[in-house]
Amino acid sequence: MGDIAKYLGDAGTRSALLTMLLDHIYLSLVPLVISVVLAVVLGLACHRFRWVNTVLVSVSNVLYTIPSLALFVIIPAVIGTSVLAPVNVVIALTLYTTTLLVRPVAEALAAVPDHVRAAATAMGFRPWRRFLTVELPLAVPVLAAGVRVGSVSNISLVSVGALIGTGGLGVLFTDGFRQRYLAPIIVGIVLTMVLALVVDLILVVLRNALTPWTKAGRS
Repeated sequence: MGDIAKYLGDAGTRSALLTMLLDHIYLSLVPLVISVVLAVVLGLACHRFRWVNTVLVSVSNVLYTIPSLALFVIIPAVIGTSVLAPVNVVIALTLYTTTLLVRPVAEALAAVPDHVRAAATAMGFRPWRRFLTVELPLAVPVLAAGVRVGSVSNISLVSVGALIGTGGLGVLFTDGFRQRYLAPIIVGIVLTMVLALVVDLILVVLRNALTPWTKAGRS
């Protein structure tokens, strides 16, 4: 504890920790937001067209088997960016999280009762309006569960990016191991866990706000 207090007592260290934390938030949450949008679009396509579902599920299974570190290295060679560019981590985590979310979204849309769709159509809802105001809200609980898993996955995988020189809290792990100094490693673990818990709590609150009828049903 004394080493940790000494480590955190330095003003320069605290400033560096804040920068790493903000980098970690950016690198983990930006892909999450992009993935949600992509997953909704692709999930709708899977729901509407069976052949799209078959192709995307197969591609998703292949992508998810690629180790994250390998993907961080492959992407710069494919898109021509620097190995240290943060965009590599953003693209890699977007791919991972999208593959994680597409199937749950498609299954949630398929689970919407036919009589609900029929009622919306009878009320004059066009397909896109019916999707946005009826089908998608009913799929939110399943989507939210997948997003919560994706957020924790992203927050942990960003740390792996430190092995190739990108920012984030993973730098504390690499620096600690290189210097044989335990304090930054412990601080990095604690900050990563706290960040994951805070993001998960925010997602739960957001899910409850978007699905007030589930609370009424429980009551």
